[in-house]
Amino acid sequence: MPKQTKKVSQRTTIHVKKGDTVQVIAGRDKGTIGEVLKTYPANSKVLVKGVNIKTKHVKPQQEGESGQITTTEFPIHSSNVMVYSTQQKIASRICYTLNADGRKVRMLKKTGEIID
Repeated sequence: MPKQTKKVSQRTTIHVKKGDTVQVIAGRDKGTIGEVLKTYPANSKVLVKGVNIKTKHVKPQQEGESGQITTTEFPIHSSNVMVYSTQQKIASRICYTLNADGRKVRMLKKTGEIID
C-alpha cells in the first residue's frame, strides 16, 4: 500500500480585495455592482454584497419556535467580477504600477485611476 502524502496548498492571489467595488460580468447576476465582503483565495472565490443570493429553509430549533426562510449571499468565482470605477462608471482590468513613493499600487487600465 503506497504512503499517502499531505496535499500542500499553495498561496494564490486574487485581483480583487475586501472593500473593492466590483461589477459582475458573467452569470445570473450579470451587470450587478456590489462591494466585496470577503475573499476566499484558496478556491478563488469572492463574496459580493447583493449577488448570488440563495434562500434557505431553517427548521425550528426549540419547542414552540417557528421555522424561517433566510436569504444569504454565496461566493462566486473571482473570474466573474471586474473592478468597477465609481467615478467614471466603468469596469476595468487592473495593472500594477509604482507611485511617487516607489510603492507598488493597483491601477485601473481603462481610466488610470489608482485604487490603493
